[in-house]
Amino acid sequence: MLEGRHDLSVLWDIRVQPELRGRGIGHALFMQAAEWSRARGCTQMKIETQNVNVPACRFYARMGCELGAINRYAYAGQPHVAHEVMLL
Repeated sequence: MLEGRHDLSVLWDIRVQPELRGRGIGHALFMQAAEWSRARGCTQMKIETQNVNVPACRFYARMGCELGAINRYAYAGQPHVAHEVMLL
């Protein structure tokens, strides 16, 4: 995921319990991850989600993220999620 780069960080997951959503927790976690990345000299943060996770796609868009890559077959070897598309 890091592509051998030293200016790239990876944000693997942000998860907030459903009953706690809408309180700014996800935003705070995202901002902390962005600050952590900047403090280490990273100029880009790579985030993975899936086409079936529309709330996450919307959240990352609100955070200013841009779609950089689509991998239709990323999960092909995992039958229970083979229909999902990786979005980076």
